[in-house]
Amino acid sequence: MNKERIAVNFAGISMKTPVMGASGTFGFGLEYADFLDIDNIGAIISKGITPLPRPGNPGVRVAETPAGMLNCIGLENPGVDAFKRDILPEVSRHSTPLIVNISAGTAEEYGELAAKLDVDGVAALEVNISCPNVKEGGIVFGTDPKAAASVARSVKDHTSKPVIMKLSPNVTDITVMAKAVEDAGADAVSLINTLTGMAIDIYTQKPLLGNITGGLSGPAVKPVALRMVWQGANAVKIPVLGLGGIASWQDAVEFMLAGASAVAVGAYNFVNPCAVEEIAEGLDAYCEKMGISHISEIIGKIND
Repeated sequence: MNKERIAVNFAGISMKTPVMGASGTFGFGLEYADFLDIDNIGAIISKGITPLPRPGNPGVRVAETPAGMLNCIGLENPGVDAFKRDILPEVSRHSTPLIVNISAGTAEEYGELAAKLDVDGVAALEVNISCPNVKEGGIVFGTDPKAAASVARSVKDHTSKPVIMKLSPNVTDITVMAKAVEDAGADAVSLINTLTGMAIDIYTQKPLLGNITGGLSGPAVKPVALRMVWQGANAVKIPVLGLGGIASWQDAVEFMLAGASAVAVGAYNFVNPCAVEEIAEGLDAYCEKMGISHISEIIGKIND
């Protein structure tokens, strides 16, 4: 593999490849050490970290669906203090950048969490705004441009790290959200988070998931994700991280042609735990076959 041909700089983060392991499906990266070379991938995006430990949702948390999966994990995690004490030192032994995904209940809490993670070993923050704003009657940050901007501003004010805002697809116009967080100082946007869905057990005649609804991911969401990446990339000047149903290097090429500067693999890691590394190899082979000197040449080329 020609490492120089696919090495990228995403929002100030130097990466060996443009392919990352997406939050919620890649653990803290260490869980995949038996399947791939952690030091040979673009970046690790951690599972979501919150100010305090969370046990997650009760009941069934994962359900398979046609061409995808539903999950309602409920942000189960050890909390920021345990993460910094027990997990960050182990991940930091590797050369691959660690992007920490964060969630909180108020804009102020997001800022406090960002300040706690403004430490060595953390390359950037990916801010999950698909969370209810506990101060504003439970409205989801990611569906209100003013609320999303307030979170972006709070995080930027409390960290020296690049800030990637992970946008919810459950909105009427993704470009409004992308512009709002860009104007608030975000360094990049991540498109997309999961779509809201549900499943029903026809024999018990009850919702299959303990939380009733969950986040839909996998190949089923790819056309929606691809469209939103294209819209977002055309609406903002900051880079776009593309994800949502990527299961092959061909998918990754599509996302980059649509305007993504880098991509992340989510649900497909459960099908093929070597996917992040193999997709990067496929991108390099594609460049060689097409006579492309560097992978960045294809970003947004669909718009040419």
